[in-house]
Amino acid sequence: MFIATTVLSISHSVMAEGFQVNLQDTRSIGMGHAGTGFFNGPSSIHFNPGALGMLDSKFSMTIGGSLIFGSNLYQSATSTYNAKTENPVGTPFYAYFAGQVMPKLVVGLGINTPFGNSLKWEENWSGRYLIEDIAMQSITILPTVSYKINDMFSIGAGMLIGFNSVELSKAIPLSNALGDGRISMSGKTTSFGFNVGLYAKFNEKLSAGISYRSKSTVKLDGGDVDLTYPVSLASLFPASTTFKGELPFPSNINLGIALRPIDKLMIAVDVHYVGWSAYDSLNFDFSTNSAALQDSYNPRKYEDSWIFRIGFEYQAIKKMTVRAGFYFDQTPIQDDYFSPETPGANKLGFTGGLSFSLVENLKVDLALIYIYGMEREAYYTPDNFGGKYSTVAMVPSIGISYKF
Repeated sequence: MFIATTVLSISHSVMAEGFQVNLQDTRSIGMGHAGTGFFNGPSSIHFNPGALGMLDSKFSMTIGGSLIFGSNLYQSATSTYNAKTENPVGTPFYAYFAGQVMPKLVVGLGINTPFGNSLKWEENWSGRYLIEDIAMQSITILPTVSYKINDMFSIGAGMLIGFNSVELSKAIPLSNALGDGRISMSGKTTSFGFNVGLYAKFNEKLSAGISYRSKSTVKLDGGDVDLTYPVSLASLFPASTTFKGELPFPSNINLGIALRPIDKLMIAVDVHYVGWSAYDSLNFDFSTNSAALQDSYNPRKYEDSWIFRIGFEYQAIKKMTVRAGFYFDQTPIQDDYFSPETPGANKLGFTGGLSFSLVENLKVDLALIYIYGMEREAYYTPDNFGGKYSTVAMVPSIGISYKF
């Protein structure tokens, strides 16, 4: 029973709060990742498909990616013991393509990575029975259509087709002198959702938008389980088994407004409401049970959360634009349900960026984020494990855009 419970806690967190990756466009990243309330070229496929109808060229595309350099620190609340993660470098990416098929009708296709992360705690750390390492990736395809109603309003909608994979492992405490055992799990699955939006350009100085990305249900069925243990304990474990369960990606309601007080300056403000309360619990079934591996129910009790963003864009010279931004990302994880495979915290993000034109219609975007996770003392009470956690990350990004 103990083994089943700890394995489940890992599987859930792979999809949880700290793994909603907000790195879907380098221009927006430089502005605190705001992008709902203004036309953002083909990247509007993600931020607000309603704005895509304002496309001002026959064809437009943008591609790019980021490198995530991050680490997490754990400090015991009862001793001087501490441990750090040795995370692999994360590589989220995006690509968006859009074109006019009729004067007021625009179609687009996007590819991005809205969920995913890698986390690896140092060897033999004190929480190894909860998590050693995890690696999750979700690649989403976004076919989108948008219609320009008139010069002021446009609407749009698209599908979210996610191709998801996960790998994770943890140590198993064994009551003998042979050391720890180990359990590794992996699985692949597809998820589906939708994205809709409305955009309004009131005049040259004011625009606004609202978009909704639906919850997607990720169903894992027939996932692989690999158990390592001494031969003398073989009777406690099944000879082979698989796992299944359901995990949600949260919904997002996004509101944005963009002001242009002077011709060269834009100020964008976004507010996001993230439906993390979909994570109330995780029920997990193994196809074959044994004395040491039973099905389990695990409470999560996540709460809905808010993200507040503000960004600035200024055209410094004819072929160069500079950007800056800030955001506050509220964690949905309660103090009593905090597990180290998801070291979530209220996060502050400080961003900057610039773009420059190499030749006509070709633009290069650069951005950088410094993320500071506020230190918190928290516990996962079902497993009686906790302490103080802190998180920092540095994320450089690059993008290239072209239109004709």
